[in-house]
Amino acid sequence: MALLGLLVLSLFHVSLVGSHPSSQHASSPPQPAGEQSPEGSDNLSFPWSRLRLPRYIIPLHYDLHLHPNLTSLSFTGTVQIQIDVQNNTNWVVLHSKGLKISKATILDQNLTHLSDKVLPVLHHPSHEQIGIFSPRVLSSGRKYFLCIEFGAELAEGFYGFYKSTYRTSTGETRTLASTHFEPTSARMAFPCFDEPSFKANFTVRIKRNPELISLSNMPIVKTVEVGDGLLEDQFDVSVKMSTYLVAFVLCDFKSVTATTSSGVQVSIYASPEKWQQTSYALEVAVKMLDFYDEYFNIHYPLPKQDLIAIPDFESGAMENWGLTTYRETCLLYDPLTSSMSDKLWITMVIGHELAHQWFGNLVTMEWWNDIWLNEGFARYMEYISVEATYPDLKVEEYLLHTCFAAVGSDSLNSSRPISSPAENPTQINQMFDTASYDKGACVLHMLRHFLTDDVFQRGIVRYLRKYSYKNALNQDLWDSLANTCSEEDFISGKHCYSSSQASKNAYLFAGEHLDLTAMMNTWILQKGIPLVTVTRKGAHLLLRQDRFLRTVLPSDPLWSSLQKGFLWHIPLTYKTDASNTIHRHLMTTQTDSIHIGEEVSWVKVNTDMTGYYVVHYEDGGWDKMTKLLRQNHTALSYKDRTQLIHNAFQLVTAGHLSLDKGLDLIGYLQLETHNVPLLQGLGSLQAFYHMIEKRNEIDVTRKLRMHILRFFRAVIDQQTWSDGGSVSERRLRSELLSLACHLDDPPCLERARQSFKHWLQSNGTLNLPTDVAETVFSVGAQEDHGWASLLHTYNISSSAAQKGKILFALTCSRDTNKLHRLLELGLEGKVIRSQDLSSLIFMVARNPQGHRLAWNFVKKNWDTLVQRFQLGSSCISSIIIGTTGHFSSPEELAEVQLFFESIKEQASQLRATQVALDNVQKNVRWFQRNLETLRNWLNQQM
Repeated sequence: MALLGLLVLSLFHVSLVGSHPSSQHASSPPQPAGEQSPEGSDNLSFPWSRLRLPRYIIPLHYDLHLHPNLTSLSFTGTVQIQIDVQNNTNWVVLHSKGLKISKATILDQNLTHLSDKVLPVLHHPSHEQIGIFSPRVLSSGRKYFLCIEFGAELAEGFYGFYKSTYRTSTGETRTLASTHFEPTSARMAFPCFDEPSFKANFTVRIKRNPELISLSNMPIVKTVEVGDGLLEDQFDVSVKMSTYLVAFVLCDFKSVTATTSSGVQVSIYASPEKWQQTSYALEVAVKMLDFYDEYFNIHYPLPKQDLIAIPDFESGAMENWGLTTYRETCLLYDPLTSSMSDKLWITMVIGHELAHQWFGNLVTMEWWNDIWLNEGFARYMEYISVEATYPDLKVEEYLLHTCFAAVGSDSLNSSRPISSPAENPTQINQMFDTASYDKGACVLHMLRHFLTDDVFQRGIVRYLRKYSYKNALNQDLWDSLANTCSEEDFISGKHCYSSSQASKNAYLFAGEHLDLTAMMNTWILQKGIPLVTVTRKGAHLLLRQDRFLRTVLPSDPLWSSLQKGFLWHIPLTYKTDASNTIHRHLMTTQTDSIHIGEEVSWVKVNTDMTGYYVVHYEDGGWDKMTKLLRQNHTALSYKDRTQLIHNAFQLVTAGHLSLDKGLDLIGYLQLETHNVPLLQGLGSLQAFYHMIEKRNEIDVTRKLRMHILRFFRAVIDQQTWSDGGSVSERRLRSELLSLACHLDDPPCLERARQSFKHWLQSNGTLNLPTDVAETVFSVGAQEDHGWASLLHTYNISSSAAQKGKILFALTCSRDTNKLHRLLELGLEGKVIRSQDLSSLIFMVARNPQGHRLAWNFVKKNWDTLVQRFQLGSSCISSIIIGTTGHFSSPEELAEVQLFFESIKEQASQLRATQVALDNVQKNVRWFQRNLETLRNWLNQQM
């Protein structure tokens, strides 16, 4: 799942007294004074003071009855929760948010009421908890049934049980209701023990009108008439799972269905006029489930898997067990308007969510601090699964960029460890970030190459088998991968080693025994990324590791304090010109050396970037790499060439390498025939250009534009305005032509205008080649009539892929009035849906004419944005980081600091504000150090 937030709603207070957190210790339950407690409630105060629920009451089974009403936009429900009481108590404390509790009762195992009076229900709104008081003691070791009647409005927004709408081709607006619970929003739909370790079984019943359908995690076992013209769908009992995975949808959608080789029924649901766009997703989902069944050697445990495209959806998708929910752009593929990149994205998102059916659903992290065990694995399995099922998509080319994204975030001082404390909903929501997803995936990639594919696969199968329907910690994963186990497992003859034997029996690496836990703790429990500095000294390679930071220079007084205490166990790999062997070395100290031999001419460290670290070649080492690339670039793999380009420009930003050295390194690209390093080099220059064009540096901007066009002239001219070629060729085409037209390249502009004219003459019925449609639209949007025509087409299009391309094009206008209108339409949420507002703001901010506009819009509408997306959500992070990302002057830095000071209470809860400040400081320093170097270098190229 992508980053989600928690919708802050006003809570309905139905407590008999006010909410007062007590000073009760969390380790013990409220103790009764005697067998009977007074039934009067005037003297009751809320019995629990901690954010996390007490552990002495365990939910076993939920029987949930719901009646959503799409006319009144509300729902009512009852839930009967079977609970296991493990300490004597008068209280049951559980989660509820925004629900009006009308009645609460407790029954014993014989379904006899414990009290003939209405039970008091107390609320603790800031903790989103309710406490239900039983006048009779609930006895340790016994089971009871907690029955609660409740109701609420369908939520506005994207969390809990919320409403969504879509418009038909005739202009009719139709309403549906859907859920999104991860991480802490199940409590908005029904009272529950809303923490991942409280796994239980769920039986769901939903009342509906006959013209609608209802979906939930499990198949319907029967449908009955219940009066008033309503039907009730009764779903099969679920497997044991966490509350955040429960899901239900009420809609009028249509579906397509197929069956996996193991007999699982797979269905794709979409609004009636879009179901023709579901066939590709169906093909992918069936292939993926079959692949995961075999790879994990554990059959998918449910009889069905539904995938549904929800019109209003904040994140990309959600892995609810048996009913995965998606944005339309992440599930629906229209061959006429979806590009190859769209196709790859859909394939990867489906691969991600279906991987979760094992990693996350079958085995769940104990608490949200280790959400990476879910998301890092699912992100990495995207690459493993797509490479196996759709090799033509060349997904392995994209893994490098996932790791580059992680490096970008992790090399700021504001980064965090993969496993970090998180207690309240705002903190928990912020765990769904680059560290959990991208860094988590890259560390797993490094570990897989370190242990070998086979050992890695067998280890994770052990992990999944041992912790099925349970919760797990980091240590459980390391033990499974190292084939260790508890003494009890060892005695019972399990296929593993006792913990005391682990170091003796673990994998041999570079002649040493491996302590996997010690190694992995350096990657999971400390923040940042190592910089390995390499120096050649005769027959030896001298190595030094430091923390890599792009915000502080080695000459800065802060440098030594920010380096203190950081040490990684780095599985180094390297190649030399002396052989094709990939050499390995485990570096566990600050400094180290490797004997490579006098005859070696060059050494490339971090082969194919399987390791998560940056490499700096000191004492003329970069000059050797530049020479190698110019004389014989194919001596290195395309991944090695791409990594060299990436590392060089990261080191430029960090102050370890001069800009002209980095620019000289990519001079070889005119010889490059592989598209991935070409795109990396292009992207580096593009990043400079986008920053400089927003400054009043007209001469540098003009010369850099001329240099890029001249340098890439041959490869630009080779591009066809079509959809032909391999996946990487098509991606190169999209990127190159987009940049060429943005740089006002006359041939590019002419061709795009001609294509746009033909599209206009067809009244939008002409299907442009999907790889270049966005570029054509972006050029067409520069004229008033073209912009208006595109906005009209956006409004009526039934293709989410086409709408995405058009929205990007509309934000490319150089007319600030049009950009302002777009932002207002996004805020209104009708023509441009609220789900797209954060990306709209980001796209306007990329525009040189729009970056100040977007920033002022955010400042002006801050309260509205927080109310709509919630403070800890990915949307708020994207808005903060996206609107400030190209600021690069001391004045802009001061302005950003001033605004964050004005929202201090909120800003102090967000990591994104510190990330934004780090980014601006980094940009300021980049300009101070590199602007004159760039100016001089460009003058030499003229």
